Amino acid sequence: MPFGGPAANYWGGDRPGSNLFGNSIVAVDAQTGKYKWHFQVVHHDLWDSDLPPAPSLLDATIGGKKVPVMAVIGKSAYMFILNRDTGEPVFGAEERAVAAGDVPGEWYSPTQPFPLKPPPLARVSFKGKEDMVTADDTTPEHAKACQDVWDKNGGFYNAGPFTGWLFHEDGAPPKSTIQFPGGTGGANWGGSAADPKAGLVFVNTHDGALTGWVEKKKPGGNYGRGTEGSDQPYDRASVDGPGPYHGFSAAVKDADGKTIGNWPCQKGPWARLSAVNVNTGEIAWQTTLGMNEGLPEGKRNSGNSGSAGPIATAGGLVFIGATGDARFRAFDSRSGKELWSFKMDKQGNADPLTYQGKNGKQYVAIVATDTVNVFALP
Repeated sequence: MPFGGPAANYWGGDRPGSNLFGNSIVAVDAQTGKYKWHFQVVHHDLWDSDLPPAPSLLDATIGGKKVPVMAVIGKSAYMFILNRDTGEPVFGAEERAVAAGDVPGEWYSPTQPFPLKPPPLARVSFKGKEDMVTADDTTPEHAKACQDVWDKNGGFYNAGPFTGWLFHEDGAPPKSTIQFPGGTGGANWGGSAADPKAGLVFVNTHDGALTGWVEKKKPGGNYGRGTEGSDQPYDRASVDGPGPYHGFSAAVKDADGKTIGNWPCQKGPWARLSAVNVNTGEIAWQTTLGMNEGLPEGKRNSGNSGSAGPIATAGGLVFIGATGDARFRAFDSRSGKELWSFKMDKQGNADPLTYQGKNGKQYVAIVATDTVNVFALP
């Protein structure tokens, strides 16, 4: 069972310690409910780094032996490949020091768990201006708009994965923390898919940021979602006001003043579809997922995905919608080569499904907003 993080998401001074079993995968006996083991992927979550999806289950061959494994990934973008009988990371994991914030009364875990394999599947740090887009990456207008966002926020502070939020005093100049991945992941509720014969796990990740700081909670509450009226003393906000959802992107307009895109301000790709080999712990392949048609020719393959996930078929295909360009795509599961795409009327915002019809044919279907798109396989 995957568990989310404790509330409140961005302040945990009233819940010191690692907060077991938050942000953990927990195994129990299905017949009795008896606890068997757990593995926590984030200690004392301050970043909304939940584990929204269920893990993928398959068998790996490691050192010539068959090992029952599960691939666990959530918003943090780190995949832990665990022995599903014991909960032990089959390729190892280690506790590494992470940077604390400075919020009064907060408790910061001095370390966080990191898998030795595979590497993170999305951006987990930000080096500053060297990681920002340039005119060559996107457009001069977008690069300037991103610089304006930087200046408005007083720059952005990041000290690597799990950077602790900085505290903002009322009336002080802005100085924003930037978190990668942001509040939507990494990998989100769409989760992963697996090809058990090939030993591959497929996952969609995106690199959206979360920016801002922690401040004294304003009357009425900052975050919402039931925190109004609580005695929570601090909450997250930004230069744009109270609330958690402030990213690092900039809108771009055409000559007529029409907005043609709201694009991330960090260098891309901004979204990927990845395949991880559970027999080795290595990334088998990665490909940019989704394009931005408002960008100039030659720059559109930038990555543009949401939170939905893929499915894999026994015939060696991976299907996924999820992208802001409203495409439904099929990839070769072994190579990552895009084999087919179809532009739907609306964005696919669900995991696809496949089934056999009464006529014996195989179909693939996906929900796109308020429509169901169904495709027949040859």
